Order: sequence, then structure tokens, then C-alpha cells
Amino acid sequence: MGNSALKSHLETSQKTGVFQLTGKGLQEFPEELQKLTSNLRTVDLSDNKIPVLPAAIGNFLQLKSLTLNSNKLSILPAEIGKLKKLESLSLNGNQITQLPSTMGQLKALRTLNLAGNQISEFPSGLSTLRQLDLIDLSRNQIHSIPAHVSELQVIEINLNQNQISVISADVSKCPRLKVLRLEENCLELSSIPVSILADSQVSLFSVEGNLFEVKNLRDLQGYDKYMERFTATKKKFS
Repeated sequence: MGNSALKSHLETSQKTGVFQLTGKGLQEFPEELQKLTSNLRTVDLSDNKIPVLPAAIGNFLQLKSLTLNSNKLSILPAEIGKLKKLESLSLNGNQITQLPSTMGQLKALRTLNLAGNQISEFPSGLSTLRQLDLIDLSRNQIHSIPAHVSELQVIEINLNQNQISVISADVSKCPRLKVLRLEENCLELSSIPVSILADSQVSLFSVEGNLFEVKNLRDLQGYDKYMERFTATKKKFS
């Protein structure tokens, strides 16, 4: 990309607080953005070829939204934890295998999108994120939902198209969890904890495309209670 084009982008961003440069074949995070650390609120560098997010990302203290979908990232720098105002982090379609422990410092984070990466374990250390509403981990390689998920404050967890065969019953203790998506995994009917149906807040439990027919959920204890929540939620939004 020519310097003049980048320069005009930077000038616009200085006024608007928004820097968007998608699908340009960029092979590194633009160093020139360092001049705008004090006023950038939104950065979108999707559909490029960026393999590394520099440690200097921690200098963008006003950033509220960071989108790097469809790049070549495999790890995130620990400095990402410095982005105390970040509300949305979207990293779909990269090669990320795990998250740095500093992710737990993103106190303003509301949505975390990690679909289509190479994550094999449900990320830990996110229970400190009290504002977090949505985690999208669809199209990864996760095999189980561990007990620590119960500590999350999320409203929705998307785990469609993973390899999940085990769900901890503690998921039912997740205080705000309303939507749990588990389509196209490796679940048997016997893998479904009764407590998710009987005792949780979950009002949309999506399990199509597993190793049982969805209609057989009706045979499980607690299904009636789940349907009460499902129907009440549907009425609320209709």
C-alpha cells in the first residue's frame, strides 16, 4: 500500500478516532499507528496477513474495539491486558492456540470473538471480567467444558463445531448464562448434565448435530423446567 494512501488514512483517523484498513495484504501491524495511541478508539485490520500483534498494542489506552479477523496471528502479547477500556475484541479466523493470562485484566470487555482458531482448551482466567456478555469459541478444537466456566459472568457461550464430549455439571451454576450453543459436537445424550436443564438460567440450549436426536432431550429429567424458561424468554421477545 502506498505511503500517501496510508497517510490519508492516518489523517482521517486522527479526526475520527477510527482506523480501518481491511483486505490490503498487510504483513505487519502498521507502525505509523503509534502516533495515534492517545485518540484511537476503534481499529479494524481484518482480512490481512498480520502474524504478530506488537507489544506496543498496550499503548493504545483509549481503544474500545479491536478487530483482527482473518489474519495469521498465533499468539497475543501479554501487553494486551493494558487495554482497560477495550469493550470488543474480535480475532476470528486466526491460528491462536491459547490466550495470555493478562486477558483477565480487560475489565471493560463485553464481547470476545475467537471463532475459527486452534484453541483446544476452554480459556481460563476470564472470571474476573464482570462485564463480559459473549464468548464465541465456535469452530475450534475444544474437547470439554470444565468446571471453571461456572465462574464466568457471560450471557452467551458459543461452542458450535468443536469436539466436545464432556460437560461439567458446574456449568449450571453460571449466574447469568442464558444461551449455550453446542451444535455439531461429539455429545451423547448421557453427557448432558441434568442440572443444565433443571437448575440453570439457560433458556436456549442448542445441541443439534450431536450423537443423539434432539427430540430425545425430552426424556431427560428437568426438561420441563428448561422449556418453561425457553417459553418465557420467547414471550418476552415476541
